[in-house]
Amino acid sequence: MNVHTKKYLIDGPVGKIEVAVDAPDASRDGGAAPRGIALVAHPHPLFGGTMDNKVAQTLARTLVGLNYITYRTNFRGVGETQGTHDAGVGERDDLRAVIDHMRAQPDQADLPLVLAGFSFGTFVLSHVAARLREEGQEIERMVFVGTAASRWEVAPVPDNTLVIHGETDDTVPIQSVFDWAQPQELPVVVIPGAEHFLHRKLHILKRIIVDAWR
Repeated sequence: MNVHTKKYLIDGPVGKIEVAVDAPDASRDGGAAPRGIALVAHPHPLFGGTMDNKVAQTLARTLVGLNYITYRTNFRGVGETQGTHDAGVGERDDLRAVIDHMRAQPDQADLPLVLAGFSFGTFVLSHVAARLREEGQEIERMVFVGTAASRWEVAPVPDNTLVIHGETDDTVPIQSVFDWAQPQELPVVVIPGAEHFLHRKLHILKRIIVDAWR
């Protein structure tokens, strides 16, 4: 994402997992300590999705700007992450391994956790979050963009989840997101004129997230 991005491999359930980390600028806000840690999950790997996807990078960049140590990771079979695509099932175990790695870093064990996903990444993260909550682990907030409700069974999410969707998305029709969100009484923030990948609308995505954090 920038010259300060650190990329490395960690051990996962079926091999190495590629991770990228961006930390807030220590000179900002008078050198204030990070407010939390965040994990960003990318779109479908069989359709070109990687942790360097523009929406995933925008999510990461925005969270770094909000003073979170932000991690991105490639799903199985993407980049240097080993294994083969597992339709979002094994990928849950991989993301859990990344979260455990995040928690194991110095001074990060007790920091608030934010989970942010785009498209297929929302599906995987929804089930990871459900597992964490079953174990009594807290999630400060979740951010879902292009929630893949028309294509996979996205699990219910905490009521403080920020759901953002493009008005003209024809990959995941917005009505499917409304149908998923309605039983949970979740608001959906709609970006007018935006398609699935939010082409030329990423600045609006950033603004929505920053405003929601104020």
